[in-house]
Amino acid sequence: MTAPVQPIPPGDPLPHRKILRSWLVSLSGRTTAYPIVLLLIDYAIFAALIALVVFAHSLLLKFAGALLMGFVIGRLFIIGHDACHQSLTPRRGLNKWLGRIAFLPSLTPYSLWEVGHNVVHHGYTNLKGFDFIWAPLSLDEFRALSRPRRMLERIYRSGWGPGLYYMVEIWWRKMFFPTKTAMPTRRPVFFRDCWLVSVFAVLWIGGLVAAALATGQSVLVLLLFGFVVPFLFWCSMIGFVVYVHHTHERVRWYDDRTAWANAQPFISTTVHLTFRWHFGALMHHIMEHTAHHLDMSIPLYRLEEAQATLETLLPERIVIQPFSWRWYFSTAQHCKLYDFSAGHWTDYNGRA
Repeated sequence: MTAPVQPIPPGDPLPHRKILRSWLVSLSGRTTAYPIVLLLIDYAIFAALIALVVFAHSLLLKFAGALLMGFVIGRLFIIGHDACHQSLTPRRGLNKWLGRIAFLPSLTPYSLWEVGHNVVHHGYTNLKGFDFIWAPLSLDEFRALSRPRRMLERIYRSGWGPGLYYMVEIWWRKMFFPTKTAMPTRRPVFFRDCWLVSVFAVLWIGGLVAAALATGQSVLVLLLFGFVVPFLFWCSMIGFVVYVHHTHERVRWYDDRTAWANAQPFISTTVHLTFRWHFGALMHHIMEHTAHHLDMSIPLYRLEEAQATLETLLPERIVIQPFSWRWYFSTAQHCKLYDFSAGHWTDYNGRA
């Protein structure tokens, strides 16, 4: 099928997902050389920033390099994210290896991310009980928590805690050698991928220690700026990205599978966050998230066009939010819990 000549009015029924995806089929073509070049460029920048952290004399310059390293880890992760969706190149086996390579600096086990993200998050986006990433609690659920856990939830949703949330709730508990409770399915590939990122971490840390000894620097200082700060920045970056994609006053969550399915929540459960000066391009267009959730086969280098197509053909249906820190902290202040029966966000007292 082809896209309609005229946009579909907001009051008309939403076409089926297959029809919506048919509008974007021309944008799902993938290439091999371009994404490999992107991966090599980002790894070259990552290596240059490690060198900056090692050889810079100024602590301020080391700190700046550490923050930029964290950002580049995020860029590499987004490339791996596409590979995990099999949307990076047309070659399935190549995607698996490119994804594992791109995921190394973020210490993300490829196969565990594939299950948690592709199967669970994309298969059941914003369906409570299935999709676990930033799933909001109801008022009754929040009140039933212990006092320490309620305090932790308040930190997570304060606007300052997305990095802590991702590092603890997603990476540590579900990605890095997860327990059987967190990941009941046990596959040998899960442990191989966990060991792969562990070996990379050991080599990364060992290289920094060797560089510190060779240059007469403090080992602790070099580990702080060469490993700890970049990893913490990366956790904050991915925690923030996922939070703003699925937390918004217009974004709905569901706790009933039938109601969720009837709502066809493929364009209504995520946000297109826009930035000035094309900043989104620096994050490999991961913020063009509506198009990505509608059709995961669209590669990152075609998402901008796909998102623009959807927003033209489906006016007023897609949540488009210009980014500002004022908006972000206002959302964090007001979107604490969710009233699933009424279909709206509330504060910690249940007020809409």
